[in-house]
Amino acid sequence: MRFEPESILVAFPDYKEPLFRPPSEAYSAIVQATYGCSHNKCTFCMMYKGKKFRARPLDEVLHDLDLLAAVMPKKQKLFLADGDAMVLSTGRLLKILEHARQVFPSLKRTAVYANPSNLLQKSENELLSLQRAGLKMVYLGLESGDDLVLKTIQKGATRDEIVEAGKKAVRAGMLLSVTVLLGLGGRERSVKHATATARALTDMAPHYASALTLMLKDYEKEFAERCRPWTRLDPMETLMELKTLIQGINSTGMVFRTNHASNYLPLKGILSEDRDRLLAILNEAMSDRSGKYLRPEWARGL
Repeated sequence: MRFEPESILVAFPDYKEPLFRPPSEAYSAIVQATYGCSHNKCTFCMMYKGKKFRARPLDEVLHDLDLLAAVMPKKQKLFLADGDAMVLSTGRLLKILEHARQVFPSLKRTAVYANPSNLLQKSENELLSLQRAGLKMVYLGLESGDDLVLKTIQKGATRDEIVEAGKKAVRAGMLLSVTVLLGLGGRERSVKHATATARALTDMAPHYASALTLMLKDYEKEFAERCRPWTRLDPMETLMELKTLIQGINSTGMVFRTNHASNYLPLKGILSEDRDRLLAILNEAMSDRSGKYLRPEWARGL
């Protein structure tokens, strides 16, 4: 079917903003299977604070898949938004995945955000069935390996629970991408936060690990009050925390990235092969107090 420009605009899904997706899903088709986040209590995260969580009716989700397939039929990647589509029942997810494969003949990978509880509550067999149906990648927020930090930010899971959740996804054959947050423990727990997070990533052994830098903007005063004692790291302290993190991870084949726009210094490499190169770049940036190697504040964002 040939669409004129006007009909394409009419046929496109009516997304409920705000809509977020991982950087690596920039060229994916995106369908909102849920609105918001089922947990939505993390003190550092303002992504869905103005959005009430609800699962969308199945027929709406399938209709949006049809609309997208009509205008981008050759898409090979699909991302199911919002904050944790994995909270949906396995049966509903399987119906979505099956329909996606029908309308996108070239589809190679569907991905979702997941909360630790989503993965822990599903059985090994359920996760395996989802993987076989096309759910090939899961994005999981570790944030910190420090249980005190996790409790303070109201993550809703312990370090060991998050690690086990990630391992379950890997055992099911899914690609696992884990995010951590630089600066989350403040100046007061920077070393503890970095070293404990490195150990957690080592134990979890995700395929991908990404470090973002905490950005609170107008919510910093509120966050500092809830999480006190907490003092924001300056750029050089943030790089030192990143250095401690990189030095502490012991994993073969893990791709490590700091290419998110919140970070001061973009890095990418396989840690078991590129650790020395990444540390050399970090050391050079830290030795130059002019800040010329760092992303300026106006260019940083969430």
